[in-house]
Amino acid sequence: MSTLNPSGTSPYVFTCDHASNRIPRRIGQMGLSDDEMLSHIAWDPGALEVAKGLSRALNAPLIFSNYSRLVLDLNRPPSSRGHIPEVSAGITIPANRAASPQEREARLRAFFLPYHGAISDIIETRLDRATPTLLVAMHSFTGDYPGETRPWHIGVTHRFDMGLGAEIVRLLRERTDLCIGDNEPYQIDDVDDVTIPFHAEKRGLPNALIEMRQDTLISRHGIAETIERFSEVFGLAAATVLEAIR
Repeated sequence: MSTLNPSGTSPYVFTCDHASNRIPRRIGQMGLSDDEMLSHIAWDPGALEVAKGLSRALNAPLIFSNYSRLVLDLNRPPSSRGHIPEVSAGITIPANRAASPQEREARLRAFFLPYHGAISDIIETRLDRATPTLLVAMHSFTGDYPGETRPWHIGVTHRFDMGLGAEIVRLLRERTDLCIGDNEPYQIDDVDDVTIPFHAEKRGLPNALIEMRQDTLISRHGIAETIERFSEVFGLAAATVLEAIR
């Protein structure tokens, strides 16, 4: 787990749950090929670069993962089958199928608890100081998931969001010619999501989970364009939402 700009004064706090495809040395390559470890099953390519750019552009805190979602998925509760996935996108993860209860507990303590503890610490510090706080989780998705057609360039996932997700959707559709998914390609639920339900919804904070299609983030230009687009839209959305709940 790492943090960037933890004392940033923006109303936004960003997270990036699937920032890395690294595997701890003691676990090895998990029985997977090099190509599989570079694919979307191991991480969200491009998401961290965008999140870091937004942290700098908006002067916002960012908390992000340092290890692959295959080791432990930081956005899945311990009760979820996807917490330490044994299969992802039809690909078997041999090291996880063989993981003992002791190994699973060790990963929980090493990765899950510190990550979510860091998010809570930053949010609670801000709330103690009466700093307006909007939580946005940055993710990316593959456009060619087995059995699905995914035309969206950006997806905005939101539920009990205090209006933030809906406002981001409106602004993106108004200001771009991109295909914007409203609760596509995913939805938030309490069975398979942690970051937004636990850290934002339970505290009554405005929130959104952003999904960016990975083929839009394969070049420096695409990443820079995405950062610029979100910097503008997030700024406008924050002003509208904070005024509405004041």
